[in-house]
Amino acid sequence: MPVFSQAKAAGDADAKKEEASVPVPAETSSVTKHEWAAGGRMVHYTATAGNLLIRDDQDKANGSIFYVAYTEDGVEAKSRPVTFFYNGGPGAATIWLHMGSFGPVRVVTQSPETTGPAPFEWVQNQYSLLDKSDLVFIDAPLTGYSRAVGKGTVKDFAGTDQDILAFKKFIVRYITANQRWNSPKFLFGESYGTTRSAGLVSALQNDGIEFNGVTLLSSILNYNRRSPGLDYEAIGYVPSFAAIAYHYHKVKTSLSMAEWVEQARVFARGPYAEALQKGDKLPAAEFDAMAVKLAAITGLSVEYVKEAKLRISASRFRKELLRGEERTLGRYDARFMGWDVDSAGENPGYDPSDTGISGVYVGAFHEYLQKELKYLSQEPYYTSGPGLNENWDFKHKAPGGGPGRAGEQLAPDVAVDLADAMRKNPRLRVFSANGYFDLATPFFSTEYDLSHMDLPEKLVNNVQFGYYPAGHMVYLNVDALKEMKADMARFYALAQQR
Repeated sequence: MPVFSQAKAAGDADAKKEEASVPVPAETSSVTKHEWAAGGRMVHYTATAGNLLIRDDQDKANGSIFYVAYTEDGVEAKSRPVTFFYNGGPGAATIWLHMGSFGPVRVVTQSPETTGPAPFEWVQNQYSLLDKSDLVFIDAPLTGYSRAVGKGTVKDFAGTDQDILAFKKFIVRYITANQRWNSPKFLFGESYGTTRSAGLVSALQNDGIEFNGVTLLSSILNYNRRSPGLDYEAIGYVPSFAAIAYHYHKVKTSLSMAEWVEQARVFARGPYAEALQKGDKLPAAEFDAMAVKLAAITGLSVEYVKEAKLRISASRFRKELLRGEERTLGRYDARFMGWDVDSAGENPGYDPSDTGISGVYVGAFHEYLQKELKYLSQEPYYTSGPGLNENWDFKHKAPGGGPGRAGEQLAPDVAVDLADAMRKNPRLRVFSANGYFDLATPFFSTEYDLSHMDLPEKLVNNVQFGYYPAGHMVYLNVDALKEMKADMARFYALAQQR
């Protein structure tokens, strides 16, 4: 064997040995006392930043999961709900929900303008859910400060079902360690976190752990609808395009935005869907007429719509709508505008709704964690877990569902799981929160998935919807956050009715 090959083999062996012997940390935490007040109610609460261990099938610790919990002092478990929050990715930490949505503090941004560099500011969040529930923000395995330990590896966590199992184990560990088995329980997931929630609530239900409610913020429930050759994706984006064009005054109408969007829904599911179904056999006259209608709704030119063959991708729309103004739109939130180096390009060079807020969230979070929660770590905080997204196994084993939807799936359709949990627990409530300007997870596709769960008629109204003048991260618009808090307060009250 050549020397370099021997060295490589020795290095590989050492790497495997090191990977197989990652020290298992103790379960530790930093505990601090705080108070929060809004709406005439004072909440004295404890903040706990720490880690809990989860175990493999041999009862060996393979994951250390970082979390921050906010719990009201002096309240019995049975009268105080607990809500588990997480972001998506897959492979994203929960810094965004933690510092922007319903925690006791929130960062201050210049949304939808780019927020400048430090110093950053955070304030008491008057729209926190702390008056309604205890809050637990969880970093997915290998994200944030969560780590694989013992013999744990990326493969143990990088997958739809692997991820659901890890979160199920964490929640069981949390409610056991903190004596919360008798508390009302809620899940709150954003983006891929909604995929996780739908599968997770079913998995927990099948283990006898019933939940009161699930909030789905900016949902992606069925990855099969994104398969090449299908027109579902093109149809699903049309109402979002209509809302964004309305926002930028690119359409001619006297309707309100909600009325304009409803008109776009009717068009998308009716004449537009019928036209696309005809494919290459759509008559030229119908093609031309459809191009005129689609252009009028989306704010694009008739010529561009024709060149795109009536199918507008979200990426191209972000580049095209404001082309004459040399601006591009954000993917997560189209209210954000960016400057591209190539104004003649086909797709945006970056997402201004991502770059515009990343710095303030990351900087403020570290300052808050260290100064307010007294949590210090020498480890890097991974906003995206190394090796997770690119190695994600999307295969999913779904519970019993409609024909062709149960059992092994190459890509998850977790609406099946959510429906299964709702049938088994008829009191389970679902709240779907949606931003009009979200081009990552369009609300019309979410409506389709949640209205095709084959639910009994008596359970259909257990699913409710909220719509806000914001994007993927609804809370970036503080006015929208205020609206959503009011909707959530009603949802929590309804989900706890006996």
